[in-house]
Amino acid sequence: MTDILEFLKNEKISPDLIRGVEAFRKAYPVTGGEYQNRVPEPAYHYLGREVWEKALAALLAGKNLLLCGPKATGKNVLADDLAACFMRPAWNISFHINMDASWLIGTDTYDGNKVTFRPGPVWLCAHEGGFGVLDEVNMARNEALAVLHSTLDHRRMIDVPGYDKIDVHPAARFIGTMNYGYAGTRDLNEALSSRFVILSMPAITDTDLDRLLAERFPAMKDKIRGQFVKLFTEIDKKAQNAEVSDRALDLRGLLDALSLMEQGIAAGSALEMCVVNKTFDAYERTLIRDVIDARIPQDLAGTDIFA
Repeated sequence: MTDILEFLKNEKISPDLIRGVEAFRKAYPVTGGEYQNRVPEPAYHYLGREVWEKALAALLAGKNLLLCGPKATGKNVLADDLAACFMRPAWNISFHINMDASWLIGTDTYDGNKVTFRPGPVWLCAHEGGFGVLDEVNMARNEALAVLHSTLDHRRMIDVPGYDKIDVHPAARFIGTMNYGYAGTRDLNEALSSRFVILSMPAITDTDLDRLLAERFPAMKDKIRGQFVKLFTEIDKKAQNAEVSDRALDLRGLLDALSLMEQGIAAGSALEMCVVNKTFDAYERTLIRDVIDARIPQDLAGTDIFA
């Protein structure tokens, strides 16, 4: 894939912002080292000029970014793209209810001879100037989030009990993601949310979804691609109208289904595995199958879909 900056230029992103990214790369180069392989190489890019410009401006201003919104809006895709854009090693930290402060910052460990400090992902990100992707940050306990306060605010430091404090590398940024309404999630407390610039992610448009499918599956026939775009839109509308849950509204699932079709699995079976079966209610599965059958024949083969 070409340099992501070329993609941004083609997307008509502000030249000033692109020059800012180029200056950042020059100021903080990643040239080899053990963390070079952590610089993401995205399979495809987030589409949406306005969102890109807001996100780039926030990170160039030295701010941390919180991407929030419903599922299938590309939060994790954009987070990886931003790390790739700035050419920074990325640490993906998936929050859960049992995560504690020591897991984030680090803890003591015995190496066979002595007790040493084993750094956690937040410590490594801060020390190495990486991009920390705080995935589903609103699933974490307050105890775990409290250790981030001094890291994310103007102090930009981490105090490791029993050791010393470290200053956060000037290239380090933290990008949080959060979904609305997932089981186990809750609103962020004010202390943490005030440390982020918050970007509400819009739903993907039909035009951008068509572009995404064309980029991801270049051999896909135009007419068939349009049917899959309409299928996703119709499931989205049913989810918005509360006719079905949003479990089946899964862009990853649609892409996975198309990947299976490339391997020769019939469209009906692929969509059953990757979309329909994402919901566990029998009546809801029937509704989703009806939507699919109205658009995509069950026996549609890979040769009918890809040129």
